[in-house]
Amino acid sequence: MGRSKDSASGFAELDDVSASAYGQAVRLGMFDHAAISENLALSPSETVRAERVLRHLRLLQPMPGDPSVLVPVGPDVAAADLVGAAERQIRDLQNAVTDVRTRLMSLTPLYFEGRRERNRVEAFDLISDPALVQSMIDERRQHCRSELLIVQPGGPRPAEVLPAARESAQEMLERGVRLRTLYQHTARSDLPTRSYVRDVTAAGAEVRTADEVIDRIFIYDREIAFLPERVDCQDQVPGAAVVREPTLVSFLCNVFEYLWDGATPFEPETARTPTTDSGVKHSILRLMSKGYKDEMVARRLGMSVRTCRRHIAEITEELEATSRFQAGFNVAMSGMLDVRDHELI
Repeated sequence: MGRSKDSASGFAELDDVSASAYGQAVRLGMFDHAAISENLALSPSETVRAERVLRHLRLLQPMPGDPSVLVPVGPDVAAADLVGAAERQIRDLQNAVTDVRTRLMSLTPLYFEGRRERNRVEAFDLISDPALVQSMIDERRQHCRSELLIVQPGGPRPAEVLPAARESAQEMLERGVRLRTLYQHTARSDLPTRSYVRDVTAAGAEVRTADEVIDRIFIYDREIAFLPERVDCQDQVPGAAVVREPTLVSFLCNVFEYLWDGATPFEPETARTPTTDSGVKHSILRLMSKGYKDEMVARRLGMSVRTCRRHIAEITEELEATSRFQAGFNVAMSGMLDVRDHELI
């Protein structure tokens, strides 16, 4: 037979003997020691222990008017009686934590404004809390005056974020903010992303794509930039480095302009785009020639590993190669990588 013990939560656990004794008490309408001992073949000490466990779990309670008689109550009543106080304490703690967090977070703008005024030499702040980063981005978007530059790697945008992104972009464009965004070529094949680009470009935004881009960047009014925090685990949601130092921000703007000049306008209605076979395969060949594995090639080009491997299989077949090594050798001998990207698109 199992024995009851206290769990990590501090509440007793219901063992098999006590559960059986509870079932007998429900049938009898009371906790009758003699009857329960006889029906379950329990020793007197085992019956007393079962009573103690059930009373501790509030499953047995004194009969009104006769406290010497213990009667069973429903599990829902026992649970409410047993954990009600703990639940109230948890709710109070949660409310207190929320209140403290809200009060402290309200000081965030004051903190950064004070730091900027106190020490102009400070180049950036590293914010590891993604929620705080999003809050700061939202605040910057609302106060953006003239220009927002965005680099969005990784291919298509997640469909669930596009409605909010569309509303945000249109609101900024209506205020006269110039909005320029860089995606990767693979974003062109995604219907939700194409629909989003169609709407925002119609409202005045400018969107271009390239086969490869750098990490995600947001630059507001050429004064402040958000860069992704470096994380050790790919599953970890990164925070951001918030850059304010004018020289660094200017450098990032120059990097954006360099990428922008070499990118291709994203015209959603255009039938043929740089994601057609020749352009994609040329990019894959170039990365394969550098020794990148399938996963890294896919990540660099913003496509799934499955799609990347399908392209690699087609390339291998077209080159009449039986392996990646032979495909790379055939490419090197043919001089295919010497052809400029725009000639392949």
